[in-house]
Amino acid sequence: MPRAAVNAITPHTLAQWGQRFGIRYRIDDASGAAAAPVASGEVHDVRLFDSLHLTLSDLEVERGYTSSSIQGVPWFVSVVLEGEVSLMLGQQTLALGAGDGFCAHFDAAQPLVVHHPRQRRLKTVNLAVLATAPFALPAPTSTSALYGWSLPPSLYQTLMQAACEPASAWRQRLVWQGLALQLLGHALPESDETAAPKLSRRDRACLSALYERIRRDPGAEYCLSALARDAAMSTSSLRQKFRQLYGDTLFTHVRRCRLDQARRYLEQGYSVQQTAHACGFKHATNFATAFKRAFGVSPHGVRSPR
Repeated sequence: MPRAAVNAITPHTLAQWGQRFGIRYRIDDASGAAAAPVASGEVHDVRLFDSLHLTLSDLEVERGYTSSSIQGVPWFVSVVLEGEVSLMLGQQTLALGAGDGFCAHFDAAQPLVVHHPRQRRLKTVNLAVLATAPFALPAPTSTSALYGWSLPPSLYQTLMQAACEPASAWRQRLVWQGLALQLLGHALPESDETAAPKLSRRDRACLSALYERIRRDPGAEYCLSALARDAAMSTSSLRQKFRQLYGDTLFTHVRRCRLDQARRYLEQGYSVQQTAHACGFKHATNFATAFKRAFGVSPHGVRSPR
């Protein structure tokens, strides 16, 4: 479906947003013209329940920029439908691509910092929880926290479809109310995750061994239940503890290791098809898309002839 009419987003636009939402913006190319667009596209606010604020964003980022959110909310949830962003909260970092999401709690002392690199299309869904009581949601701890997660394929497809429809239509507001609740159900950490218990020496040893196992052999097939069994943990405990220790989800680490290995293979002269198969990607087209998203260049652009 074609995109909506495109609007220019200038540094002045960002300054207005910053005052409204408590965000500081910094443009990567500060030497550019002050009025030159930073991005172009559409940003829509969708009216939901009083305690939820949802924003749909569909942009072409012409000049990379960084946002620092200093006005905290109980929970902030965001998913990337197309494009990529990188995040930092305290010592935690995350790199997100299409189909990834994060949930965060932050404040002025430890702001959420998000970098939006220059890219042809960045499409996101952002959900701010203004109050937890109306939906009996877990309250965050006083400590800032960042949790990464991956969207179930069915939810990703539903979000993509909903994002193509006019956000102002009354039917769409009902659709987004339901989708917002689904996002919260998938993104919010469970109560034991929110408490962030200390990791035991055994936990750290098991997680470190798993981390290195994936790094050494990223192309292998990995199943969450099998990995949890090997680590003598439940699946939910493995997800939570891995993210707590490394700041990334387990399968974000798998994908990053696969793409790093793929780049080495391409530089050695392997074909795109050979590389995709060797690194655990079932389809070369999906591999090419993920590779370009991660490195900003197609696999053919780094491949060396053998």
